Amino acid sequence: MDRKKFLKTMAIVPLTGVALKLNVLSKLSDQLESTEKMPLLFLGHGNPMNAIEDNVFVEGFKNVAKTLANPKAILCISAHWETKGTFVTAMEMPRTIHDFGGFPQALFDVQYPAKGSFELAKETQQLITKTQIELDYEWGLDHGSWSVVKHLYPNADIPIIQMSIDYSQPASYHYELAKELAALRRKGILIIGSGNMVHNLRMAAWDQMKAPGYAYEWATEANEKMKKLILDGDHQPLIDYRSQGKAFDLAIPTPEHYLPLLYTLALQEKNEEVSLFNDYLIAGSLNMMSLKIG
Repeated sequence: MDRKKFLKTMAIVPLTGVALKLNVLSKLSDQLESTEKMPLLFLGHGNPMNAIEDNVFVEGFKNVAKTLANPKAILCISAHWETKGTFVTAMEMPRTIHDFGGFPQALFDVQYPAKGSFELAKETQQLITKTQIELDYEWGLDHGSWSVVKHLYPNADIPIIQMSIDYSQPASYHYELAKELAALRRKGILIIGSGNMVHNLRMAAWDQMKAPGYAYEWATEANEKMKKLILDGDHQPLIDYRSQGKAFDLAIPTPEHYLPLLYTLALQEKNEEVSLFNDYLIAGSLNMMSLKIG
């Protein structure tokens, strides 16, 4: 059932017909049938130019894409959609948002015309009980989503929605909220967190952007500690990142690029393996480390 048909159906149901309304919602939800468990991704999206360049990071995205089955839809949590409260996009055709400046026209010309999914948006809204999830019809796909997903599914033939990050909430809140999305993994949904674990733009050495491996000592320290905690499945120190010392403080001056990692890690099940890729530090103060779970 598409969104227009759904809204039309709901509009003609009397307010007293609660049971009928619930039945309509149930049928809508049933469209997301059970599947084999989908993997999880956290993608270090980095420079928006990765969307149109052919480099080692893009190669990493393309290589991991070869290991993925085609999902029914994608749910992406991007660093670039911060809101008060939590929202999910529910439009039929999300627009491609060019939320940056100072780049070549070729980057602004990129469009990623994937469909949205009202069904997935509604399913996500129903699954989460920790907070009220609002449906959004304005946002679209920011570069945290389309600049990396276009390398996974270049034909834009997989429906995709975004879920926003509530900037007013602590890391523990986001970790627990993410757990409520677990059922989607068995309904054919690929869940992607998109950000960067080490992300200090103010300290970046921009002249070293083309030289993967250039890193300040504190960035290397933070990167290595994060990597060990992830591979050990030790999530609590990553949730309590503000208690991990100066290197973490410099690596995560603001949380928006880091929090999508916690959405991915929160959904890791017991004994699920983690594989890392794009494990490079660049420009002194940024990393591109990405991971796949499952």
